[in-house]
Amino acid sequence: MLTDQELLRYSRQILLQQVDIDGQLRLKQSRVLIVGLGGLGAPVALYLAAAGVGELHLADFDTVDMTNLQRQIIHDSTTVGALKVDSAISRLTALNPDIRLVRHPLALDEDTLAAAVADVDLVLDCCDNFSTREAVNAACVAAGKPLVSGAAIRLEGQLSVFDPRRPESPCYHCLYGHGSEAELTCSEAGVLGPLVGLVGSLQALEALKLLAGFGEPLVGRLLLIDALGTRFRELRVKRDPGCKVCGGLHE
Repeated sequence: MLTDQELLRYSRQILLQQVDIDGQLRLKQSRVLIVGLGGLGAPVALYLAAAGVGELHLADFDTVDMTNLQRQIIHDSTTVGALKVDSAISRLTALNPDIRLVRHPLALDEDTLAAAVADVDLVLDCCDNFSTREAVNAACVAAGKPLVSGAAIRLEGQLSVFDPRRPESPCYHCLYGHGSEAELTCSEAGVLGPLVGLVGSLQALEALKLLAGFGEPLVGRLLLIDALGTRFRELRVKRDPGCKVCGGLHE
C-alpha cells in the first residue's frame, strides 16, 4: 500500500495512466543496483530516489574530487574527500527519506558482484571503464537481470538496454566484445556536464519503464547522442548467437 504522504509525493507521476497506483507500487517494491556514482550515476540515483524506487544499492569505491563537481551533481564542495557512496547517501536521504539505501563502498569482484546483482531486480551500469562494464554484463546475464547501460565522453553519448529475459535481446558483449573506444576516460578526453546528465536521465527513464512496466524499452536498439549538433541516432542491434557471454542462454 501507498501511504498518504507517498500519494502526495508521487502524485504527478501517479496521474500518468502508464504509471498509476499499480506502477507506483511496483516502483516502491523494486530494488536497483547503480554501479558508479559519477556523472551518469548522479542523475540516475537522484531521479530513481525522487520517483520512489524502494531500494537503491549504491556501488562505488572512489572518493569525491574537486574535478568531479563540474558534472557529478549528487556531490558538492562539502563532500570533497568523502566516499562517493556516503556523499550520495547524504543527498538521497535528504531528497527522499522513505527509501532504503544500501552501501557498496568497495570495488566489486566476481563473487561480490554476482551477489549484488542477485539481490536486485535491475542494474544500471554508470561506470567509466570497459572491464567493469563487461563484468557487470556477465553478472546480469548469469542472473537473468536487465541491464541499463550508458556511456559518455567528449561530446558523444550512447545508451542501450540489455534484457537477458528476452530471447531476442543482445548483451553488452554482443556489441563491444572486442573492446571499445570508450577506454579513454573523461580525465584524458574531457566531457561536458549536461551530456552525462542527459545520458543518466535517459538511463533513469529506461529503468522506471522496466520497473513500472510501461512503454517500449531500448532493447535491441543503441541510441547515439551527438551533443555538438544536438542530434540523436538509433541503430538496431541483434543478439550474437556466438557470443561467449549470452550465446547459449536460450537454447
